[in-house]
Amino acid sequence: MTTFQELSLSAEISRAVSQMGFEEPTPIQAMTIPLVMQGRDVIGRAQTGTGKTAAFGIPLAEQCNPELDSIQAMVITPTRELAMQVAEELNRIGQYKRIRSLPLYGGQEITRQIKALKQRPAIIVGTPGRLLDHIRRRTIRLDQLQMVVLDEADEMLNMGFKEDIEAILAKTPTTRQNLLFSATMPVNIQNLARSFMHDPEIVQTNPKEVTVANIEQEYIEVDENQKMDVLCRLLDVHSPEAVIVFARTKRRVDEVTEALSSRGYSAEGIHGDMTQSNRDMVMHKFKLGVSEVLVATDVASRGLDITGVTHVFNLDIPQDAESYVHRIGRTGRAGEKGRAVTLVTPRELRHLGYIQEHTRQEVTRRPIPSVDDVKFGLRKAALDNLLSAASMKDADDYRSLAENLLEEHDAVTLLAAALKVMTRERDQTPLQNLTLAPPIIVKGNYTGRPKRNSSKGKSNQPRNDHKHRRSKIYTN
Repeated sequence: MTTFQELSLSAEISRAVSQMGFEEPTPIQAMTIPLVMQGRDVIGRAQTGTGKTAAFGIPLAEQCNPELDSIQAMVITPTRELAMQVAEELNRIGQYKRIRSLPLYGGQEITRQIKALKQRPAIIVGTPGRLLDHIRRRTIRLDQLQMVVLDEADEMLNMGFKEDIEAILAKTPTTRQNLLFSATMPVNIQNLARSFMHDPEIVQTNPKEVTVANIEQEYIEVDENQKMDVLCRLLDVHSPEAVIVFARTKRRVDEVTEALSSRGYSAEGIHGDMTQSNRDMVMHKFKLGVSEVLVATDVASRGLDITGVTHVFNLDIPQDAESYVHRIGRTGRAGEKGRAVTLVTPRELRHLGYIQEHTRQEVTRRPIPSVDDVKFGLRKAALDNLLSAASMKDADDYRSLAENLLEEHDAVTLLAAALKVMTRERDQTPLQNLTLAPPIIVKGNYTGRPKRNSSKGKSNQPRNDHKHRRSKIYTN
């Protein structure tokens, strides 16, 4: 196993990396950092959660000169959230070398960003639209740019940013070093890479190890008008510490959030129509554990770096296999176990079969949780909370009160009453039917249905999309 010491990092970067808690590089970091330090163009195939930001952030900070007043590196990201998160991590990596990074994104006053640009950041991290805006206003100059990173390139192309990216790159020096990171490597990504990269080295991690190895994948067949009731049952049965519920449209996100709140769940929604301040507030509450359920659309969830998510519930099946892998990758991170449950209508079973075949993953069929399952789940959650509270030292303040109660009442009766009080009775507030989401369009010619236990013993290693290239492919 490679260590950070073997990567020949400067004292300033090593100090920052150590302070960030990095003990040894992840596979994508161990493979990427040496190549970037050698000045090579690199294509990295890696999922969110593999440490790819540090994979390009560490060599970027190493190669930037704090004495220069020009922009030396630019990272292009698909969303505002990802731009902020990447800039924050780059600032932590470069803090002792005095390498500053500035996020540039829509939804924030451009005059504020122009003022911040006058402080001469070495690295800018931005969304395509806002970067183009600054270029046209001539508030950023890229003539001294040395490095460009396209982060989550597949998502940017899916969101229609191809022309914007090409326009931005046209304003940069042709001598720049280029890095591209993508969870998938479809033909459009390969074509984009050919158009602006110079003999790139290709590195890829094993998605089975970094994405889904720790995730238990299940599906439940339901009618559309059953979805909200089944979702509530899942929340009661599993009592997740932190769960993301994915819905297909912004309107359904709002409706689901309102319905869950009416039944007493601590839920917040996030989608593209919300203001940036509201999105930030929702994410802050979710990360602190103030809200337990985050309801999101695919677009709003892109780039969200959230740890501690124990469950993902797909209220609506995603449109494609890549989105499915991205969604379930929100859980099961950093070696923790996770569970992903997808609600599928009878008409969508064929589409689930396509996803299962495309991802080579086993998705196990489960029945709709029964009322008895719900009662058991709620009681188990109450018992777990009681045992957790009993292990806390701050319970000593209640010891004398407990002793007094035991003098007058039977211990079993008291404990049963405590569990009854702590068990949240399932709210029976009637739920309105959700607005119908746009129908799923099955891709390709797949005509089957989801297979049971069909992927046992099969490798999840993706097909090599670069066999026609002469570049060396690095794998872990």
